[in-house]
Amino acid sequence: MAKNKQKGKKQKNVFQVAQKQTKLKTKTKPVKTSLKHINTLKNERVENLNQIFSDVQRDVKSISKSTAPEPKEKTVVVREKKQQEAVNVDGAAQLFSQL
Repeated sequence: MAKNKQKGKKQKNVFQVAQKQTKLKTKTKPVKTSLKHINTLKNERVENLNQIFSDVQRDVKSISKSTAPEPKEKTVVVREKKQQEAVNVDGAAQLFSQL
């Protein structure tokens, strides 16, 4: 019954490449209008904050120019050098090890 069965390698299908279905490539999707709207809102906010900041800087400059700085008297501070105790490394290491 099974005498017609071939032994060994089967013959390759010559039309295998032609039978393959090609995958459709997805096209790039356009940016949604809501994202564009968000970007424009962010840009408007940044411009608004920049304008406010530049106004504040101008005000600060004008105020600083109008108030003339008073000359400060230089005071000589004499500092006494205190004798520092020698650092006890062994004691510090022991206290650190207790932690």
